[in-house]
Amino acid sequence: MGMSVGELAAHVRGGELRAREVVEAALERIEERDGKINAFVEVDADGALATADSIEPGDERPFAGVPIAIKANTPVAGLPMTFASKFLEGHRPGHSAYLVRRLQEAGFVIVGITNMPEFGILPTTEPRFGGPTRNPWDTDRTPGGSSGGAAAAVAGGMLPVAHGNDGGGSLRIPASCCGLVGLKPSRGRVSRGPDLGESFLASDGVLTRTVAETAQLLDVLAGYEVGDATWAPRPAEPYTLSARRDPGRLRIAMTADNALDADVDPECLRGMHETADLLAALGHEIEEASPALPGKDTLRLFTAAFGPAISLQITYGELLAARSPEDDDIEPLSRAIADIARGMTSVEYLASVAQLQALARGIVAFFAEYDVLLTPALAERPLPIGECNGVGEDPMADFARSGQFTPFTALFNVTGQPAISIPAGFGEDGLPTNAHLVGKPLGEDTLLQIASQLEAARPIAATRPETAAD
Repeated sequence: MGMSVGELAAHVRGGELRAREVVEAALERIEERDGKINAFVEVDADGALATADSIEPGDERPFAGVPIAIKANTPVAGLPMTFASKFLEGHRPGHSAYLVRRLQEAGFVIVGITNMPEFGILPTTEPRFGGPTRNPWDTDRTPGGSSGGAAAAVAGGMLPVAHGNDGGGSLRIPASCCGLVGLKPSRGRVSRGPDLGESFLASDGVLTRTVAETAQLLDVLAGYEVGDATWAPRPAEPYTLSARRDPGRLRIAMTADNALDADVDPECLRGMHETADLLAALGHEIEEASPALPGKDTLRLFTAAFGPAISLQITYGELLAARSPEDDDIEPLSRAIADIARGMTSVEYLASVAQLQALARGIVAFFAEYDVLLTPALAERPLPIGECNGVGEDPMADFARSGQFTPFTALFNVTGQPAISIPAGFGEDGLPTNAHLVGKPLGEDTLLQIASQLEAARPIAATRPETAAD
């Protein structure tokens, strides 16, 4: 999978490659590599090949014949949507999400469903049901989460692109662990339908190797769907075009301060500082500055908003199963968070959301003075498998531990701003290092432009882990 999504589609359109050849190559790589990585919940080889056989040379769809996978918390008709939980084992929805329809209408071929932590809670991907996904750069380390299977599939060379979503960093964290590009779009940019009208915290997107591919996929996914409760306004031009424009001289704030007061690994700081130096060399103005960050109580408020979303997924399972989960049906952390959520009153939930929204206004006001905020992407190197999985005697301790690992991302799910994780080189441990850029509300175009500048000045997308060597 050395070619980009655009190159693959062009070769299929021009007849140099048959769609079946492209999909077969992806399936062969999955069969060869996934035994060590465990990125997939299920591979739908027969369905993917049947779809590929229906694609002829000259197909005008922009990505006809390009393979992609969908995360296990998003409905694809006939394929498993388990949320990586034993409780939903065997659940195969009869409908697809609107974003899945958009991908299929653009010509993408869905080859399977990727792994995630149970109910998407942790920034590691080690569900008890299905087992851990491993980082292709070091199989003793996490690929991040919750879109960890998606990131591992792309970093491991099994696919050129994979779907994911981000409710607290779940695109940006695995991008950072695996050296990929991960953009969390603005709130309302990508429809959550048909099952949800909107989501306060979560946005859908993709994991890719290059900024251009991220822009191309955002053009496919973005836009209003009938019945959406809220939506972001249409951009002035396609992101594929705006990503190639010069953003001009930007004023960029830089900080390693974080709301959880987490210590930051020197390698993570290096990624931020070297990115700042490169941005300065590109003509941008860099200033050490931080928005007024909330205190550690933010974790309690975030959990009060995040927890009910987790509990809703478990309730969905209860409706399907017509029973409550037994002790071994869901993991201890899932049960603990659901118990917290169910112990809250509706007024307590709404009060927490109101406090988060007030906090968000203060953060967004900071961007009246700055175009972009630069932070480290992570506070630590990718964690060893088993260090933070939520199945021990004190699962909430793992939840708190996860915040120390990833203190820079969830704040911008609360504000709804776009944010992107981009490669910034490699540490002495051989693992990727990323930097994290946050834009103004609805400012995906500026983020893509500056990320494109950095990518051109620091071209490392072609560097692959040994597990992905062709």
